[in-house]
Amino acid sequence: MAKSQIWFGLALLALLVVSSAVADDVVVLTDDSFEKEVGKDKGALVEFYAPWCGHCKKLAPEYEKLGASFKKAKSVLIAKVDCDEHKSVCTKYGVSGYPTIQWFPKGSLEPQKYEGARNAEALAEYVNKEGGTNVKLAVAPQNVVVLTPDNFDEIVLDQNKDVLVEFYAPWCGHCKSLAPVYEKVATVFKQEEGVVIANLDADAHKSLGEKYGVSGFPTLKFFPKDNKAGQDYEGGRDLDDFVSFINEKVGTSRDSQGQLTSKAGIVESLDALVKELVAASEDEKKAILSRIEEEASNLKGSTTRYGKLYSKLAKSYIEKGSGYATKEVERLGRVLGKSISPVKADELTLKRNILTTFVASS
Repeated sequence: MAKSQIWFGLALLALLVVSSAVADDVVVLTDDSFEKEVGKDKGALVEFYAPWCGHCKKLAPEYEKLGASFKKAKSVLIAKVDCDEHKSVCTKYGVSGYPTIQWFPKGSLEPQKYEGARNAEALAEYVNKEGGTNVKLAVAPQNVVVLTPDNFDEIVLDQNKDVLVEFYAPWCGHCKSLAPVYEKVATVFKQEEGVVIANLDADAHKSLGEKYGVSGFPTLKFFPKDNKAGQDYEGGRDLDDFVSFINEKVGTSRDSQGQLTSKAGIVESLDALVKELVAASEDEKKAILSRIEEEASNLKGSTTRYGKLYSKLAKSYIEKGSGYATKEVERLGRVLGKSISPVKADELTLKRNILTTFVASS
C-alpha cells in the first residue's frame, strides 16, 4: 500500500472518530437545514438567539437542560438558530428580538410564540403539553468539582493535581453564562486523573474568596502542581480557550469533545528511535529495541505509561513484521469508530498514535 493511501486512510478514520463524538443535545439549525428538520414528523421548539444577547446567555443552561431531557423523545425536537449567522430564516419567521422561542407543531411551518417563563421546568411543561409527551427533566451529570471550606485545601493544594477554580456568586449574570461552558470544560478533562475543574461559591464562602484576592465574579485561578499560590486565568471564556489553556499548562492533548488528539502519547525521543528501528536491518533491531526500553525507563510522571507502550509495540513490530503496524492502525480506527467507553477509547487512541510513527517511517 502506498504511503499516500495509508495517510488518506488514517485521516479518514480520524475524521470518522471526531464526527462520531457526542454532539450538543440542542439541535443547531441553519438557513439551509431549518425546513429539512422543522415541520416534518416532529413538533419542534426553536430558540432564535444572538450570541451577544445577555438574556440568551442566561437562558442557555436552562435550554441545554431541556435539550438533554428531550433528546430521546421521538416526537419532539429541541433546536436553536443563531440569528447573527442565519438572518434569512430568522427574518422569515418574524424574529425581531432575542431570544424568541417558537413552537412548530408536527407537520407545520406555522409557529406559535412561546410566552412563558424562561426556565427548563416551564419549557418542559409547555413542550409536553404541545407535543403530547410526558418527559421528565433530566438531572445532568456534574463533572465540575464543588469546593467548600471543608475540602478546598485537600483538593486545590494537592501537589499531584493541576486545578482550575472558578470563584463565583449565584446571582452573577456572567457566572450563569459561563456555567454551561465550564461544565463542558470539566467533561472534556474528566478522564485526566491529574486535572481538576472546580468551582467555589465565593458569596457563601467569602473568607476563601478574600484569601485569594477575589474582588469580582467570576474570577478564575489556576493552581498548578508547582504553584499552589495560584495564578490568574486571563484567557478567553469559550470552550476552546479553556481546552487550549489546560493542554498547554498541563501537557494534556484533548480536543473540545474530550477525545485525545493525534499528539497524545507521542514522545519525541522515542519517535526518533522508532524511525531508526523501522529503517534498521534485522540484525540491528534488537539493539535499537534495547535503546527504546532504556529511554522509556527514564521517563517520569504521566509519560511513564507512554514509554511502556512504545516498548511493547516495538517488540510486536519486530516479532510480527513490518506489515503489523499498518494493519493494526487500520483495525484500531475501525474499533474507535464504534461506540466504546471513554477509557477504552483513550487506550486505543494512544496505541494508534504511537503506531502511526511506525507506519509513517516505513
